[in-house]
Amino acid sequence: MKWTDAEEIALALMDRFPDTDPLTVRFTDLHRWVVELDGFEDDSKGSNEGILEAIQMRWHEEHQDR
Repeated sequence: MKWTDAEEIALALMDRFPDTDPLTVRFTDLHRWVVELDGFEDDSKGSNEGILEAIQMRWHEEHQDR
């Protein structure tokens, strides 16, 4: 996974943190959780607020659908 794989990352986060409301997660924690995901292979410094927000919104959508 890379930072641009927002949907894949969101699904992985949903599996790892099924009871977490994505909108309550701080970007610093979200960044760390993404970097720690199995299969994440991008530069840990390659994210920014926009990328993290996109991941958080995809995760939020998945969270609401379940």
